[in-house]
Amino acid sequence: MLSHADRQISGKSKSGVLLMSKILIVLTSHDQLGNTGRKTGFWLEEFAAPYYVFKDAGAQITVASPKGGQPPIDPKSDEPENQTPAMTRFKSDKAAQAVLADTVKLATVNAADFDTVFYPGGHGPMWDLAEDRKSISLIEDFYNSGKPVAAVCHAPGVLRHVQYQGQPLVKGKRVTGFTNSEEEAVHLTSVVPFLVEDELKRLGGTYEKVADWQSFAITDGRLVTGQNPASSTAAAQALLKLL
Repeated sequence: MLSHADRQISGKSKSGVLLMSKILIVLTSHDQLGNTGRKTGFWLEEFAAPYYVFKDAGAQITVASPKGGQPPIDPKSDEPENQTPAMTRFKSDKAAQAVLADTVKLATVNAADFDTVFYPGGHGPMWDLAEDRKSISLIEDFYNSGKPVAAVCHAPGVLRHVQYQGQPLVKGKRVTGFTNSEEEAVHLTSVVPFLVEDELKRLGGTYEKVADWQSFAITDGRLVTGQNPASSTAAAQALLKLL
């Protein structure tokens, strides 16, 4: 698995120390926005920002998706008003683009090969990763082996079937994720299969949020969650602190 050197990035941290943390990033393969006829996928900032947080810290990065290959980028995330410095950097980074174009199949990865896992959001994960048995068992394997798990924006929804010691993983934990009001603002409340805020509450999580579109990430034990796209960097930085 980790012999796919072309799918991994390593380097030195700003202190000059080579870090050997192996980080798995899991992206959606789903590109249909419900029955709207519109496209969805992963939110580009939520991949690009964490990718460079990890890369600049010297971590080895492997990117996986259920179908492998190039995962779908939500076209909305790449519109002019949504551009960020991390996205600009990604668009001039041929090596990073090659990693994204050739993601490994999720079925081939094992938690034992990595130190942690990070799930970017976008609406896509709500349809495939939230119900994917491999993804669910993978998160359980990470958490049961004492390794941290992180998810941002809609991706905390992938935790909806994840269990820990016979209970929902998020039960009793401080968590955040895309808010009901943020979903309403993008006019998809009636399109998505569930609302992230409501689902985290239903599962017994202690849901917290800040104003819409503001950066907010929570660490509770080994679980890191971020509220929205603006929270991607903060969530990735919080995950690095756990490592």
